[in-house]
Amino acid sequence: MTDHPAPGPLRLAQTYAAGLMGRRATVPFRMDELELRAEATMTPEAFGYLRSAGAEATARANRNALDAVKLVPRMLRNVAKRDLAVDLFGRRLPAPVLLAPIGVQNLAHPDADLATAKGAAARNVPMIFSNQASVAMEDCAAAMGDAPRWFQLYWTRSDALAESLVRRAEACGCDAIVVTLDTTMLGWRPVDLGHGFLPFLNGQGIAQYVSDPVFRSMLAKSPEEEPLAAAQLFTQIYSDPSVDWTRLRKIREWTRLPVVLKGIQHPADAQRAAEEGWDGIVVSNHGGRQVDGAVGSATQLAACVDAVAGRARVLFDSGIRGGADIAKALALGADAVLLGRPYIWGLAIDGADGVTSVIDNVIAELDLTLGLIGCRSVVELGREYLA
Repeated sequence: MTDHPAPGPLRLAQTYAAGLMGRRATVPFRMDELELRAEATMTPEAFGYLRSAGAEATARANRNALDAVKLVPRMLRNVAKRDLAVDLFGRRLPAPVLLAPIGVQNLAHPDADLATAKGAAARNVPMIFSNQASVAMEDCAAAMGDAPRWFQLYWTRSDALAESLVRRAEACGCDAIVVTLDTTMLGWRPVDLGHGFLPFLNGQGIAQYVSDPVFRSMLAKSPEEEPLAAAQLFTQIYSDPSVDWTRLRKIREWTRLPVVLKGIQHPADAQRAAEEGWDGIVVSNHGGRQVDGAVGSATQLAACVDAVAGRARVLFDSGIRGGADIAKALALGADAVLLGRPYIWGLAIDGADGVTSVIDNVIAELDLTLGLIGCRSVVELGREYLA
């Protein structure tokens, strides 16, 4: 793809104009309304899986941590022209936003990851392919043309399978590998337990596996012939809690792509990641879905940025709901953010167009926030804009 329409205030203004003429936008602008509208389109089991974990204490902590960060606007700065673009691993991106890896997207919309890929590509925003996707990475890559994409890896109990997934990601044009560290085992999920629902047992969310030659070689019969056996094998090898810093280094033998470590919360881990030469970290607690009662991610961001000390790129997720949140994360020192649940709710409401609408709205708010606080460029955002 070569035509990537610029998101921002122009499209938002057009949407406002449509509203003034008596037409309402398909995708709500308010995030609480967005979630409610998405919930109405989904089964309780699907919505519960995508939204909830534990007692949601960490999800609340994520929001509280971001709400506690306060922007201090500056005046008379001539912000008539603003620049949202950032450079990340050899790509010039239109805004410091990537779509976080979210698994089992067919729970939100039948077109699943394929719709998200198209929605992201329409705005040249990187999509991070989920390891637990409903659509194989090659199919999503084909739908994205030359738009940027990354791949998320859950390190399985089979290093051969992990290697195969990484090599496939590189072959289909991914710009980076994101190794998720905080989900070597699933956290306590009472909502899913109450529903008696785990999508993987139904063969959902394992498209990267059943399309992988190494995984298929472990089966007596193909996944098409015995889908239940494939699902059972997945549960046996899904992730490995024995992975450590030493074993992690194997990935350098499998790819030349930048490797980003996702799930860093402690500045000592951020410092070690930088010292060992990893290309980036994502300060994240998996959107509050793993450790209930954990610290909000934004509380840890500045300390992790300081610990890295410029030796690796720092990304942020967990709790981002709009453009003002992005401005706060960038002011704390993040290079870019990962947007998660909001785009999934957009997907549920309106497929690929819903994903694009959420991207547009979030980036438009970021652009407006930037101007209103007296900042001309996202790369200029720093802690001097914070109370």
